[in-house]
Amino acid sequence: MIQSMTGFGKATLQLPTKKITVEVKSLNSKGLDLNVRMPSMYREMELGLRNQIALKLERGKVDFSVFIESTAEQTSTRVNVPIVKAYMDQLKEICNEGYETELMKMAIRMPDALKIERDEIDENDWVQIQTVIEEALQNILTFRKDEGMSLEKEFQLRIGNIRQYMTEALALDPERVQAIKDRLQTAISELKVNVDENRFEQELIYYLEKLDITEEKVRLTNHLDYFLETINGSEANGRKLGFITQEMGREINTMGSKSNHAQMQKLVVQMKDELEKIKEQVLNVL
Repeated sequence: MIQSMTGFGKATLQLPTKKITVEVKSLNSKGLDLNVRMPSMYREMELGLRNQIALKLERGKVDFSVFIESTAEQTSTRVNVPIVKAYMDQLKEICNEGYETELMKMAIRMPDALKIERDEIDENDWVQIQTVIEEALQNILTFRKDEGMSLEKEFQLRIGNIRQYMTEALALDPERVQAIKDRLQTAISELKVNVDENRFEQELIYYLEKLDITEEKVRLTNHLDYFLETINGSEANGRKLGFITQEMGREINTMGSKSNHAQMQKLVVQMKDELEKIKEQVLNVL
């Protein structure tokens, strides 16, 4: 079953003093484009985390975020008292007295007025955070699989439409061949010259062979079958599907160039339209 590169996963974990939220979202991309956001205290874990995400998601433009919300009564953020006092003393020199409250508001917004006491990583906390990371990754994988099922239905519909248009085009082939014969015969008659009938038949057969689309029909049918076979495979196959659609396009284009028949060319255009819709969606396949 195919998977989409588009997905979203979220998981939360409540610890005694903090709430951990992990969010991961992905869009289509040629490779793995990974952006990780996490608190600075966990930065030393980032390399291992990137490898973990890469193994799970493989491809896509991925945004991975870890948010930590403190739920304890105490906070690691402290007012840098000496700095704030120094700012206030400087502000008093340029402001009238009696505005201490306003000076305090200004000073607290100055650089370095607040300081964050760095916590050391709690190994037990990180083990628990790992469980919520795995949960978020599993959630996005489930999302991708659900999207993949929708893509598969879309592909089957479009492939079926191409088959139908190809069948209708082939049904017009006898009419097309006869029209070509009549047109050539009329052209010869208008020249009012004697023509060797055997030679004419040979040249006509050669000309019709050049316009025959049987080989294109066989190859296109094989590509359509291979496409459906590939989307039912067990491996990531977005790139392979892209290559198959290129081959399908070549056969459809050749049919169009050989058709030499207005109604058949309309059907070829409809086949191209269905193929373009397939190509657009293939870009989302893992």
